[in-house]
Amino acid sequence: MTAAYLAAEGIEPQLEEELRRAGIAVRARHRRLLLCDGPSRPAAWAANIWHDCIEVPVASIGEAAKALRAIQRNWAMYAPFHHRRAALIQERLPHVSAKSVVFPAAAPTAPLGSWTLLAPDLLLAAAHCSSPFPNGEVAFVEDKAGPPSRAYLKLWEALVRLGRWPQPGERCVDLGASPGGWTYVLAKLGARVVAVDKAPLDPRVASMEGVEWRGESAFALDPERVGPVDWLFSDVICYPMRLLRLVERWRASGLARNIVCTIKFQGSTDHDATAAFAAIEDARVMHLHHNKHELTFVLAGDGPKTP
Repeated sequence: MTAAYLAAEGIEPQLEEELRRAGIAVRARHRRLLLCDGPSRPAAWAANIWHDCIEVPVASIGEAAKALRAIQRNWAMYAPFHHRRAALIQERLPHVSAKSVVFPAAAPTAPLGSWTLLAPDLLLAAAHCSSPFPNGEVAFVEDKAGPPSRAYLKLWEALVRLGRWPQPGERCVDLGASPGGWTYVLAKLGARVVAVDKAPLDPRVASMEGVEWRGESAFALDPERVGPVDWLFSDVICYPMRLLRLVERWRASGLARNIVCTIKFQGSTDHDATAAFAAIEDARVMHLHHNKHELTFVLAGDGPKTP
């Protein structure tokens, strides 16, 4: 049995170290694709995980396409080598829509496999992958007029991958909100937003309906003074363990139904902190296409809504 882990561009060292710490040996590298023996395991730094990979000898382009179609319909190509041959194979497969996503929208639900050419006559294919997007890459129809920064794309992607987003009237807290990219997204969804940051919001965001700015530190904020919230968000810049303590304080309070945070690494990657976040029950830790040297932590709950 073989599993393959695809890293985003430039993230290969983080993924390889995560696998090493989990006791997973990389037996071969295909550029950003790391091949490992045994069943697949969760990997936060993987843009896409290829489960139960198979190797298929193929004598021709037509034979390769036929072999893939015999397994399932939809395939995404990863072709760091043998580009022309791979493209000719992909052309013989059913078209997979590459339309940009208009937020808010659900992620695709149709099974999407991944394949590559290890050699001109050898396919590696996985019918089941962790990401619903080709090579873990999601493109949006961007809002280039409203948000004061491009950070909003991370939040869009996190919510699309979660399959849920704040509904009109739901109460949100946005920690480290300035200049207001995430607050803008939440307010546009019709949510009520408490934006917390010592720095002020962009005036266009501050004037949006349902937005309340609190000029204080995210870490000094007492959850009890805020009260119940449907969503807790944080894109604050801090060391991961400090963010973990903040998340644990809110979890202990029982006042946040859903939590979405960016885990940012300043300098070296803190893999111990990543493991601590991942160990939280029902949590997901993932590297989004719009993340850089950072991860996204998601904890979705089913508790009662705020009044």
